[in-house]
Amino acid sequence: MLTCKEFLAELSDFLDEKTDIEIRAKLEKHIAECPNCWVICDTTKKTISVYKGMKTCSIPDDVHSRLMAAMERKIAAKSAK
Repeated sequence: MLTCKEFLAELSDFLDEKTDIEIRAKLEKHIAECPNCWVICDTTKKTISVYKGMKTCSIPDDVHSRLMAAMERKIAAKSAK
């Protein structure tokens, strides 16, 4: 049986239907037996469905600039460690 960690590592490919038949069967067996991974899988599927149904919108330039600056600060702080 797969571990939850192994299941999560394959979740993206599983949802995109990019796993081979043998791995897919193992993943399906795991979510049938593991309620926590079933919830994660189901919630992720629903999130993707909602996201796909949304129209794209842009954010204001000032928000974009602040967001990028915050990300740059965070990256710089991590690389300084």
